[in-house]
Amino acid sequence: MKIYGDLGSGNCLKVKWVCDRLALPYSWISIDILKRESRTPEFLKLNSAGQVPTVEFDDGRTLAQSNAIIRYFARDSDLIPADAFAAAKMDEWLFWEQFSHEPYIAGCRFQMVYLGKPASDLDPDKIKRGCAALARMEQQLALTRFLVGDTFSLADIALLAYTRLAHEGSFHLDGYAAVRRWIGEAEAFLGLPPAC
Repeated sequence: MKIYGDLGSGNCLKVKWVCDRLALPYSWISIDILKRESRTPEFLKLNSAGQVPTVEFDDGRTLAQSNAIIRYFARDSDLIPADAFAAAKMDEWLFWEQFSHEPYIAGCRFQMVYLGKPASDLDPDKIKRGCAALARMEQQLALTRFLVGDTFSLADIALLAYTRLAHEGSFHLDGYAAVRRWIGEAEAFLGLPPAC
């Protein structure tokens, strides 16, 4: 299969990490979103939303949206809790990540890293909401080793992608000891070098 993505994107990296963790074979096709490579007629045939990551399977079917992709890849693996309620809690975190974390943490990072804007130009509301997201994670991770109890799951992969890079969007993790501990454990679990 082919994975179309940008290795600077947390949404793309989480797909790569799941594939690597589960030893799924794939070819990585780099897409530069700033050069509008996800908006070409050829790419829009694969994903009419013009977004990465997008997976093209050997039979020609395609799948988009990072959390849908990782959920599909990890079916029947230890990255999804066997207990139905724990799996639903994992999904709760996956939905929350895309609605209440990624728009703020990743959005500010995009402004600074991709567009070169200074922190002083960031939307104060996005900073406030990003801090609220980190505070919610801190509260949970002060109670449990991973986001769904003591078992590493897709929830951890999904939230690790941008949380480990939060400093690149002007979110400093000095006041989030449990989040910092979790980042280190999650990076080690996936065999990743420390982000910072």
